[in-house]
Amino acid sequence: MPRYQRHIFVCINEREPGHPKGCCLEKGSAEVRDKIKDELKKRGLAPIVRANNAGCLDACEFGVTLVIYPEGIWYGGVKKEDVEEIIDRTIVNGEVVQRLLIPNARYAPDSLQYTKVQE
Repeated sequence: MPRYQRHIFVCINEREPGHPKGCCLEKGSAEVRDKIKDELKKRGLAPIVRANNAGCLDACEFGVTLVIYPEGIWYGGVKKEDVEEIIDRTIVNGEVVQRLLIPNARYAPDSLQYTKVQE
């Protein structure tokens, strides 16, 4: 079995109710993570792309947050409805979904050169 080419870390951190930053779990991150895992399996990508739970990624104020490595692509405000586009465009075709990028320089992608996964 080949090693993983990508890792998708989805924040499922939970903060106490009323925390000013909110938390990704409360905003639906577990459902996003489950949909990612289902889509990867359905497309036969699970052996080369790993979806992982992550603790706090320190970007709670940007909504459900995930980061894709090795490129360091940080997406925020992710909804279940965005998952297929993320898989199609970023994972399969090596493109960035600009509207989902976190609008903060701290989370800017490490590189603008992305590669498609090799099946």
